[in-house]
This record gives sequence, structure tokens and C-alpha cells, in this order.
Amino acid sequence: MSWFAAASTAVPPESTQQAIGYPSLFLLVLIGALVPVVPTGALVSSAAVVAFHQTAPFALGLVFVTASLAAFLGDAALYWLGRRGMGSRNGSRWLEAIRARAPEERLAQAQDQLAEHGVTVLVLSRLVPAGRIPVMLACLMADWPLRRFTRGNLPACLAWAVTYQVIGILGGSLFSEPWEGVVAAVALTVLISATPGVWRRIRRTAQA
Repeated sequence: MSWFAAASTAVPPESTQQAIGYPSLFLLVLIGALVPVVPTGALVSSAAVVAFHQTAPFALGLVFVTASLAAFLGDAALYWLGRRGMGSRNGSRWLEAIRARAPEERLAQAQDQLAEHGVTVLVLSRLVPAGRIPVMLACLMADWPLRRFTRGNLPACLAWAVTYQVIGILGGSLFSEPWEGVVAAVALTVLISATPGVWRRIRRTAQA
């Protein structure tokens, strides 16, 4: 009995988890939007697993609002910094970071798709692993103003947050313990993110 009591007191109450979890999720997703190396999709899925197992009625809704808002603000800030770099004679480290993560082949494809389909490509780019940066750079090179970019990026961030939250809910519904669902959700998001890169390597190998 004493061991059970100690174990139960070691788990923070839901109010403490929420007070720490939502600000942490917001900051991490915001940083991940500005520095495209943080696995923000896995973060959202993991937060959705934890929220799924909580008794608070609006836990999943708060995860959605927190993640989509942070992604939207991070994308807007990165795009604004990129536009400053485009207008600067020496560019900027943010613009260079965007260009470094957009291979020429994928950038050319993003430019063609953006010219043909417009905002639709911007919405879909958030759902395709590693698709956000090439399309953002294509928007910069097409001289889209910040207002036009943010109008198209808002539904993109909402769709992105819903998609990865659904992955987390599915993971959470399959297991009784939250940590098991988190592991499953992270594994699934990593698999989804890695699949396009593996497919491109297979195609290059076959062509070679």
C-alpha cells in the first residue's frame, strides 16, 4: 500500500501537467517552426496522447489551439525574417537556413506547383514531410507579401495540427498507459517523416 501511495504521489496532478505542458508545447512548436530540426509533429502527437488520457473536457481542444497557434506564429516569423533577408544585400542567416533545407530539385517542383495551384500548395506543404520549407522559399522567391502568405498558411497550420493530433489520439486509444501511446505516436510520426526521404533515395539509386 505504501508503494502504491508513493507511486501515485510521484505522478503530477492534471492541473500541474497542463500548467507546464501547454506552455512547453507552445514554445517547442514555435522553436521548431523557426529552426526546422525540432520534430514538431511528434510533439503534437505526444501531447494529444497525454490529453486523450486526461479527464479535463477541453484538453484535446487546448492541444489543437496551442499547436496550431504556435506553428502559425513561427511560420509567420520565419517568413518575415526570410523577406528581410531577400531584401538585404548580404541576405540573412535565416534565409540561408531556409535555402540550405530546400534542395534545388524540390525547390523547382515547389515553384512550378505554386505557380499552378497557388495557396492550395501552401496548405498541402504542411502535411507533406519536409514540404514546408521548399514551398516557403518558393513563396519568398515569388515575392509574396507577408499578408498573402499568412492567409494561406493559417488553414495549413490548422490542418497540420489536426492531422498529427489524430495520430496521437489513435496511439492513445490503442494503449491503456499514456507512455505506451506516446511511444506508438512518436514511432508513427517518425515513420511518416522518413518515408519520403527513403523513397527519393530509392528512386535516385534506381535511376543511377
